Amino acid sequence: MSQTSLPNYLSVADELKTAGIAVTPAEMHGLLIGMLSGGLAKDSDAWQALLFDYTNDGMGWPMACLALAEQTLKVAREELTDDNFELSILLPVDSDIAVYSGALSEWVSHFVSGLGLIDAQVNKASEQTKEALQDLLEIAKLEVDPEDDLEEQAVLLEQVLEHVKICALTVHSELGTKPAKPESKTVH
Repeated sequence: MSQTSLPNYLSVADELKTAGIAVTPAEMHGLLIGMLSGGLAKDSDAWQALLFDYTNDGMGWPMACLALAEQTLKVAREELTDDNFELSILLPVDSDIAVYSGALSEWVSHFVSGLGLIDAQVNKASEQTKEALQDLLEIAKLEVDPEDDLEEQAVLLEQVLEHVKICALTVHSELGTKPAKPESKTVH
């Protein structure tokens, strides 16, 4: 695996805002992961047109924003196709819990939207995958209650984040495009 990592959330947010693109980094990342998990081909550039249509009325993105999206997509492809079963989620980690949980909800909502954009065959999915999707739909409604213990909610939110990762990986394992297996050389 390469040493590529997700771009910084705030840097992406600033770049998108400056360009007038009404999408958060969490939403962008969720869309991209959703498209990949729904079957977007590894080498396909179809994601760009889908992203532009969904986020910017079909208009292309400025090069700096597109480069950040490409970097994000590259990391996502690597993580989804390696054998470590790890997934990074682009969230504002240094924000207060309400902003963080809101970004997680946005990520989940846009993950599901990404599945729809790529026309994933979720109706033909296994019960396990359908259950993971149902969990994600419930998580998308997540809100922090400012009246409750914020430390306790932060702990619970981290557990929810891990569950989101498991659900996304479950969906990808069934509906996503699998990496090509290297040809084995048979010695006779």
